[in-house]
Amino acid sequence: MLKETFIELLTNYTDSDSLTNELWTEIEKNYSSKKRHYHTLHHLDNLLTQLTEVKNEIQNWNTILFTLYYHDIVSNSLKSDNEEKSAELAEKRLKQISVSLDTIELCKNQILATKSHIKSTDSDTNYFTDADLSILGQNWEIYSLYYKNVRKEYSIYSDFVYNPGRKKVLNHFLSMDKIFKTDFFYKKFERQAKQNIQKEIELL
Repeated sequence: MLKETFIELLTNYTDSDSLTNELWTEIEKNYSSKKRHYHTLHHLDNLLTQLTEVKNEIQNWNTILFTLYYHDIVSNSLKSDNEEKSAELAEKRLKQISVSLDTIELCKNQILATKSHIKSTDSDTNYFTDADLSILGQNWEIYSLYYKNVRKEYSIYSDFVYNPGRKKVLNHFLSMDKIFKTDFFYKKFERQAKQNIQKEIELL
């Protein structure tokens, strides 16, 4: 479904099958890296499922899809500028297929919004960042697999280094008035997310 959706998206911008396949191959290769355990194609697939549920609420569906495919395309556990690098690569690729500058700018802003997940004045951005965090509100079995996979991505760090950093991230979410900015995702995931996060903190 991910590949088909991407190819269908690009038919709006280019007639070149070879360019479309080249761009998809790059996405597939990056998200399938052996260093990745959570930021994978499975993560993208879950995002697509979550966002499709609110498609009627999204004002610019094509932009949301570009954001989905490119928001984690650069992921290096040793770096803190993954979102910026992902936004840069998205801009480069979208210019290759003549996407409008307004759409490119919005896509970049949505990618950068996944760094802090704070509420945006743009409702599409809020739907995207909520979908990006939807894993937090899954049942404990799925959530525990998620946090273990995140730990694997940062396996280069000892528990002594990793645990305080992870706790800081988790406590940041708990300190928010609302983890989820949209009514739809708030009602669906907020309560379970806070329970999961609290439980993980206790296990660290």
